[in-house]
Amino acid sequence: MGRSRYVITEPDLPHFLTCTMVDWLPLFSRPALVDILLTCWRYQQQHQGLRLYGYVVMENHLHYLAQAGDLPRCVASFKSFTARRIVEHLHSIGAAQALDRLRAGKKTHKHDRDFQLWQEGSHAELVCSEAVMRQKLDYIHHNPVRRGYVERPEHWRYSSARNYAGAPGLLEIADWS
Repeated sequence: MGRSRYVITEPDLPHFLTCTMVDWLPLFSRPALVDILLTCWRYQQQHQGLRLYGYVVMENHLHYLAQAGDLPRCVASFKSFTARRIVEHLHSIGAAQALDRLRAGKKTHKHDRDFQLWQEGSHAELVCSEAVMRQKLDYIHHNPVRRGYVERPEHWRYSSARNYAGAPGLLEIADWS
């Protein structure tokens, strides 16, 4: 999980996770890149036992509430897969400036890659009660509202707030109650 002091302490229980782009690059303002994230989560739900309780994707970071039999492995594969696919996409569209920034963000000790998409670590916090789950869901769903992007949480396209408001969402959300 990198060098973060936030670790997945109980791998089979729900955790609140945050993943942030290197240098806070606003790459998720591109819908094609968000689609890569959503596709990966769908795959993990179907094939890796990921239970996704809530999420929000902002322009430069994301938050999600998740649980899996091996959550650390799910998080690592999510970050690895999405990083490769996003870099491939940026190459395909000739996004040289973004690729230059991702190349500059690579840690010198990383010899297995040319680019660093995600900051190290995933800021994982154990969700130990229903009250904490509600607080974290409220926090992530109101993130776009606090930023002034929408007036109501369910108006943000890339959020599970739609699911909780009874509208169809982009991903299936697990029942945590």
